[in-house]
Amino acid sequence: MNRSKSSWDKKVPQSLVTRTTRRSSTQSRRTGPAESQDAGPGPCAKQRRKQTHSALAQDLSQMSVSRLDSLPTSNGEVSRRGGPSPPAATSSSLGGLASVSRLVKLGRCKNVVVVAGAGISTASGIPDFRTPGTGLYANLEKYNIPYPEAIFNIDYFSNDPQPFFSLAKALYPGSHRPNYIHYFVRVLHNKGLLLRMYTQNIDGLEKLCGIPEDKLVEAHGSFDTAACHLCYTAYPADEAKRAIMSDNVPICTFCGATVKPDVVFFGEDLPQKYFLHTKDFPKADLLMIMGTSLQIEPFASLVNTVRSTVPRLLLNRHAVGPFQKVPLRRGDHVELGDLEDTVRRLSIMLGWNEEIEQLMRTQEAPIVPTFIGSLSANRGAPEPPCAMETTKSRPGGQRAAMSSGGEEETDSETDSKSSASSCQSN
Repeated sequence: MNRSKSSWDKKVPQSLVTRTTRRSSTQSRRTGPAESQDAGPGPCAKQRRKQTHSALAQDLSQMSVSRLDSLPTSNGEVSRRGGPSPPAATSSSLGGLASVSRLVKLGRCKNVVVVAGAGISTASGIPDFRTPGTGLYANLEKYNIPYPEAIFNIDYFSNDPQPFFSLAKALYPGSHRPNYIHYFVRVLHNKGLLLRMYTQNIDGLEKLCGIPEDKLVEAHGSFDTAACHLCYTAYPADEAKRAIMSDNVPICTFCGATVKPDVVFFGEDLPQKYFLHTKDFPKADLLMIMGTSLQIEPFASLVNTVRSTVPRLLLNRHAVGPFQKVPLRRGDHVELGDLEDTVRRLSIMLGWNEEIEQLMRTQEAPIVPTFIGSLSANRGAPEPPCAMETTKSRPGGQRAAMSSGGEEETDSETDSKSSASSCQSN
């Protein structure tokens, strides 16, 4: 059976990369951050770039780090990288959000690249991976694995797939809805400003809120398709889901090895689409980083590949990666605190808040009346399994879609197909 494999079939040209796999922070990181690259050879091109960016450079002369008053002080606080948090720089009169919103309003940011991690989905009720106490990695004792990351290690999966399949029952997209942050990115697209969104998430909420497939790179794969982990033969995604949900192990019909959803494990190649970054990041004129610990390579190093004149805005609970440095690089801005609140403040500054809320009312509100109506009609009667499915949008796109709850990354677009096929699969 042929299959369009996103990472295994298509070989990346040698000039790009020989083989790029997902790595955790415990593995060797890149020897150094990628240098900023400016397009165009020769002294004339350099002169043109200087002229083009001179006005932008003026606007970027201010740097700021802001913390919400409700956050604890940095004394003794431990950052995600495990060391003491760096001292916070004093906020300038022009805060990071105000600086970036001003650039957007002036029309100087027309190719925005968004880099996102699990933190953008916590407002949807999905825990992230690394938050102490509440993160996924802090609550894996019941799976009896030697270390937390083993549950996403391809060699460990090959030896014992059951721990991942147990976890996958909670990770499957469909149980959660997009939140304000997802719709902020959707509005970026609606306004023609989104060049691309790069997400580590496998929860499918980006597509579910309406971000088109061609604007989205799911760097760590998704549940939309499934394949044999050994010979990569395609396997029907709905059958794989049915087997996993009923505590069975899906088996490859070709070689007899275990089938898994096309979520990228540590040690596996990244999807071919990931390599769009070689064109996107040099072209970006604003980089927004949201809800990520920047600890998984090579994804974490993407933030270092924009041009040195490009503003970078980190929206996060903690300073991470290159944003831990004091002083910050010229043009870097950091806003620390509750991510949804921070994105809402930025939206208000941009004048987009009402548009985002209206979009959410349009796409999310119909779910509630349907559910309430079914409750009043059945009064105490159990909800039919497929009734809930009719209220959910199914991910769309080139590959077969599936639904159920999600974790730290990714989803599919809303085409609102629904329950007929969902009821059959159940």
